[in-house]
Amino acid sequence: MSYKIGLVGKPSVGKSSFFNAATMNDVPEGAYPFTTIDPAVGEAYVRTSCAAPEFDSECSPNLGYCEDGERFVPTQLVDVAGLIPGAHEGKGLGNQFLTDLNEADVLVHIVDFSGKTDAEGEPTEGHDPREDIDFLEEELDQWYLGILRKGIERFETAHTTETELEVELAEQMSAFGTNKDEIKQIILGLGLDLDPETWDDADELDLARAIRERTKPMVVAANKLDTPEGQANYAEITDDPEYEDVTIVPCSVHAEKALKNAAEQGVVDYTAGDSDFDIVADISEEQEEGLEQIREFVTEFDGTGVQDALETALFEELGLKAIFTGDASLNWTQGPFPDVFLLPEDATAEDFAYHIHSDIGEGFLHGIDCRSKRQLGKDTVLDHNDVVEVVTTN
Repeated sequence: MSYKIGLVGKPSVGKSSFFNAATMNDVPEGAYPFTTIDPAVGEAYVRTSCAAPEFDSECSPNLGYCEDGERFVPTQLVDVAGLIPGAHEGKGLGNQFLTDLNEADVLVHIVDFSGKTDAEGEPTEGHDPREDIDFLEEELDQWYLGILRKGIERFETAHTTETELEVELAEQMSAFGTNKDEIKQIILGLGLDLDPETWDDADELDLARAIRERTKPMVVAANKLDTPEGQANYAEITDDPEYEDVTIVPCSVHAEKALKNAAEQGVVDYTAGDSDFDIVADISEEQEEGLEQIREFVTEFDGTGVQDALETALFEELGLKAIFTGDASLNWTQGPFPDVFLLPEDATAEDFAYHIHSDIGEGFLHGIDCRSKRQLGKDTVLDHNDVVEVVTTN
C-alpha cells in the first residue's frame, strides 16, 4: 500500500502551493477561496538513509530515486478542498471536504502564520493562527461526534445482554480505520464506563476527539515563516503551553518552490530537505539577492519545512519505518536494493512478506537480516532501515 497524506486547511493559505512544491505538479494556485474544488493527487517523497553504501553498492530503485545517500520513497499527497467553519454541517464544500479527507492516513494542516488570511480565507491583517489550528480540530471533532452519536443510538436501540458497546461504535466508525479493541481502549483510557447512559455531552465530545486524534493524526505546517509576522507568531505560539502538544513544523512553501525551480534551471544545486544550497550559475544581482534571502531562512530553520512536514507526518505521527528488500548473498537479479517499503512500526518479517505480495506472504518460511545474516522468524518485529531477504516457497 502507499500511505496517503492529506493537505488540509482553510482556503488561500498555500495548500495548493505546498502540493505543487512537494510534487512539482501544476495545480491551480490563487489568493481566493476554493481554488481547489476537486482533490488533486500527486506523488511526493520522504527520505531515509540508503542502505546500499553499507554494502559498497549503488542502489537501483524501482520506485522513487536516490541522491547523495538519501533514498526518496514515494507517498501519495492529496490537496483537498478548502475548509471553512461549519463544514461538518455542510457549509462551503464541507461534505466533499470530509469525504476526501477520510481517504488520508495522516493530515498536514497548512496554516498561514503571517496572519494575513481570515477565517474564510479572505485577505486581512493581524489574524491569530491559533484560531485556525483550533477551528480545524473543532470541525473534525464535531464531524466525529455526529458519527459517534449515531453509533450510540444504534447501541441503545439494539441493546441486549449480548450487545457490546465497542462493537457497535467500531462498526459505525469503521470508515476511520478503527476497530472494537481500539475503541474499548480509548473509552477506558478516558476513565469512562462501557455504558453511554453514564456519559454527558462533554464525555461524548472527549471520546470523539480522542478517536479523531488516534485515527487522523495531524502536523501543522506553519507556512509563510519567511515573513516577520510569521516568525513573530511562530515564536509566540510555540511558547504557548496550550499548544505544546501540537506538532508544528516551520515552513516556507515559497522558498521550496523557488529553490526547486532554480535547481531545474541549473541555477542552484539543491536537494529537497537540504538546509543550504549552492549557486552554480551566473545570475543577476536581483536574483542573487532573492536567493540569499531564502538562504537566510533555510539555514535558520534547517530547511524550507516542506520535506520536514511530510516526513514528520509519516515517520513521527504515523510511526512508520522503511524496510529494504535484500539479498543476503548479494547476487541481485534485478539490481541492488530495488525496493524500500513503508510499514507500520509493529510490522514483522511475515508482515513484510505479505506487503511485498500476498503469494510471498502465504509461502513465507523465514527472513534473513542481510547485515547480520541472522534468520528472522515470522513474528520478528523489524527495525527502521532493516534490509531483509524473504525466503518463501512461492
